[in-house]
Amino acid sequence: MFSFLKKNKTPRQLFFATDVHCHIVPGVDDGSPDLETSLELLERMRSWGLRHVITTPHMTQDTFENTSATLDPAFAVLKEGAAKAGIDVKLERTAEHRIDEFFTEQLEKGDIVPYPKNYLLVENSFVQEPYGLDRLLFDLKLKGYKPILAHPERFRYYQLDPSRYDMLRQAGNLFQLNILSLAGYYGKETKQMAEKLVEKGYIDFLGTDLHHHEHADAIEDYLASKDYRKLCDRGIELMNDTAF
Repeated sequence: MFSFLKKNKTPRQLFFATDVHCHIVPGVDDGSPDLETSLELLERMRSWGLRHVITTPHMTQDTFENTSATLDPAFAVLKEGAAKAGIDVKLERTAEHRIDEFFTEQLEKGDIVPYPKNYLLVENSFVQEPYGLDRLLFDLKLKGYKPILAHPERFRYYQLDPSRYDMLRQAGNLFQLNILSLAGYYGKETKQMAEKLVEKGYIDFLGTDLHHHEHADAIEDYLASKDYRKLCDRGIELMNDTAF
């Protein structure tokens, strides 16, 4: 009975309408494995007040070496499925680009699909900061891109050296923080760092980074929490609904 009530209660809504980071394109990475799951997740996102979802499948060397040839057909299946299911959400696609040799190769080939207005989501390795990161981000800007660093709060090497956040911000880089980090899904240290970055005014975008129903459950629990009410009361300014 408890599970039934929890599943069917109406979740509290997000205070923005555009999600900039999620993995709901079916069958292309470690996110949704099939269209049925994707549509279930999209329905839940719609219930949180999201009306514009920009999907960001992984593009990662050796694990998810996705290109437009693999992502576009899968994204088309998602769009068609959502339309047939009557899910009223605007869907677009870019990618979460791991900074590695594969990304460099695709960039040189011109096989990069950025967000509207040339924003580009890039992701560090979880092991260490990519060699020459500052130069790479500078070069992306010279090419006309606007780099957004995906979930910098999650990287342990930055948590141990918080001054690096200051340096990256001073260089004009944008930060995207995961709602799951604020929810404590990745642990206490990541939650604390996420909250510190919010306090410093360093967060430009919030994203769900939604992969599966367990993530959705964690987000819904957070939306019903005192911590989320405090975040709303704080009045954090985001670019989610204005950048694109």
